[in-house]
Amino acid sequence: MTDNSKRRFLSKYFLHQVGRCLRGFEGGIEEACQKEEFDRFFESYESSYALTLAYPDDILIETARKYGIETENRPKKDIVKELFIKKGGF
Repeated sequence: MTDNSKRRFLSKYFLHQVGRCLRGFEGGIEEACQKEEFDRFFESYESSYALTLAYPDDILIETARKYGIETENRPKKDIVKELFIKKGGF
């Protein structure tokens, strides 16, 4: 008689690994979509109004300097984006 337990173990292990691979791939796709959405949010001042135009300049500059973000000759939306990333926004 042939011992099928090894064969069953390998087939189950293989299916398990394929499942893990697919879940990882789906997770990567989801993360890429979120990153794209985040970048699209900061593409223009109109799309990121709540964080760029509505935020007082003096408070923004002071907060950015507090976190070590360079503010000279940079667009406000880039400063806000970097501050948002440093604070764990993405």
